[in-house]
Amino acid sequence: MRTVIVDDEPPARRKLALWLAADPEVEVVATCADGVEALDALAMHEVDLLVLDVQMPELSGFDVLRQRPPGPAPLVVFATAFDTYAVEAFEHHALGYLLKPYDRARFTATLAHAKAQHAARRAAASPDVEGQLAALLEAVRPPAYLERFAVRSTGRIDVVPAADVDWIEASGNYVTLHVGGERHLVRETLTRVAARLDPRRFLRIHRSTVVQIDRVASLQPASHNDLTVVLRDGTVLAMSRTYRDGLRDVLEVGL
Repeated sequence: MRTVIVDDEPPARRKLALWLAADPEVEVVATCADGVEALDALAMHEVDLLVLDVQMPELSGFDVLRQRPPGPAPLVVFATAFDTYAVEAFEHHALGYLLKPYDRARFTATLAHAKAQHAARRAAASPDVEGQLAALLEAVRPPAYLERFAVRSTGRIDVVPAADVDWIEASGNYVTLHVGGERHLVRETLTRVAARLDPRRFLRIHRSTVVQIDRVASLQPASHNDLTVVLRDGTVLAMSRTYRDGLRDVLEVGL
């Protein structure tokens, strides 16, 4: 817990520094003799706890809080010989109020409260680092697209790489894979298959047809503003207007 001590009385600063240094969870990053030094310290350091005298020359402790640099507010414990400041101290959301001369027991109790509040702040504000890392990795990890099909044949299961498929045709609750001159029937709907294919390689051109983009040789106008898609092997497929935007995106042409 990074801590700044502000008190215009040297004995008070030394006592506070000594007691705080005895706690391994506390690091005293600055000791200041007045409010001006305190503002400089707050500008220079990220401060978790500010042990602050109230009555000081030039700037009071309250002035320090009013003029502190922008950023997260530190926890504040006021230390003063005047109990008349207590109400105003708590109006500044002070965590604690040490009335001089305070003893070690009172100081220890106040510090324990400050440490508990600091821990609560960190627990509430600190990100789930492992969770964020996992989310980041998930965001940059390429989706697990379908790379191969399991095709059942008599007495065996053949594996057909997705890269070998020229186009896919809906057949009710099945799809037909067109691979070169071969056809393979797979028990799956076209909608589910299309959702698992890499959109950079496969494109749905009709409610019943998906093509591998690299197999497309040409596009020809058809009736009703539709298109005819001609594959490199000469296969002619219909493309409906519904799917033209997708083709425009992948081919980067003015359709």
